[in-house]
Amino acid sequence: MAKFYGKVGYAVSYETTPGVWTDKIRELVYRGDVNRVKSSWESSGDRNDDLTINNEFRLIADAYAYQNFARIKYIEWMNEKWKVTSVEVQRPRLIIQIGGIYNGDTP
Repeated sequence: MAKFYGKVGYAVSYETTPGVWTDKIRELVYRGDVNRVKSSWESSGDRNDDLTINNEFRLIADAYAYQNFARIKYIEWMNEKWKVTSVEVQRPRLIIQIGGIYNGDTP
């Protein structure tokens, strides 16, 4: 089992003007284990197939992670941001599964 040390991106909503909410990304650093490493290519109708990573990370969580696990948007691994597809709470860890490349907002 490989070790993980990297950033996790949370989308935190802020009210910019009355009635208007926007997401701001907050990155925090966590450590844990890379439990499963699996990749596949998916046909999307484009000229090139899409790479999908189905890895599983077991991160040691803190109080902020437990309270905001539903807001996790991406995890940074191997110099790339990967979209989080599911998060499971198993104290004292969060089990995070990732999918394709994350193309959303960054800090």
